[in-house]
Amino acid sequence: MFEIHVSAEFEAAHRVAGYPGKCDRLHGHSWTVEAVVKGAKLDELGMLVDFKLVKGRLRELLESLDHRMLNELPAFADGKNPTAENIAMYIYGEMAGSEFFRSMPHVKLAGIKVWESPKSYVVYSE
Repeated sequence: MFEIHVSAEFEAAHRVAGYPGKCDRLHGHSWTVEAVVKGAKLDELGMLVDFKLVKGRLRELLESLDHRMLNELPAFADGKNPTAENIAMYIYGEMAGSEFFRSMPHVKLAGIKVWESPKSYVVYSE
């Protein structure tokens, strides 16, 4: 089994409503997101999937989050706090359900890792 890891960044603000501390106030992060793709079958070039393709799909998705107030986005408009956990689950769902992965049945999105700071991250997988 092979795993491909790619990462990209975005900048965004959020607040964790109801948090008993500073995070209940509006603040921002330089978020880093890593996508992990896995599979066993290599193509004729000896690649599972081109890094560039995975990174391009990840960047395309993160563009919709970049320089936004995350609480105002449809994914979080129902009162769901845009915590690192919920952001990771959202990104995973958007990537895994995309045409990108439907067109490549030999690869699977194994997980999404989201850092809200250089030393704190969450991993979401199914």
